[in-house]
Amino acid sequence: DVSSPKHGKVDADNRPHVGGNTWAGGTGGRDTAGLGGKGGPYRLDAGHKVYQVSQAEKDAVPEEVKRAAREMGEKAFKQRLKEIQMSEYDASTYERFSGAVRRQVQSLRIILDNLQ
Repeated sequence: DVSSPKHGKVDADNRPHVGGNTWAGGTGGRDTAGLGGKGGPYRLDAGHKVYQVSQAEKDAVPEEVKRAAREMGEKAFKQRLKEIQMSEYDASTYERFSGAVRRQVQSLRIILDNLQ
């Protein structure tokens, strides 16, 4: 069951963590920032294979936990914008321009990675 969203512990060795309720950047778990899980406050990619919980499990998360996760995610987003000295308007403008070329940038990254 989910209880309350949190960032989670950081693994200094960046080992992959699947499931559970402990590690930031894990996959398929609950309550912590990561990918493929349920009830976490925001997405956090540590670069590992993503294990996805079912949509039914995600839908079963209580509304108060979803609300707390959204609030925590919004707070972390605003804090990050402050750290990089960016306003919410700047972020939305960046996202608009970035989104327009995202596919092309991804293609270019793949080409450059293959060339290396």
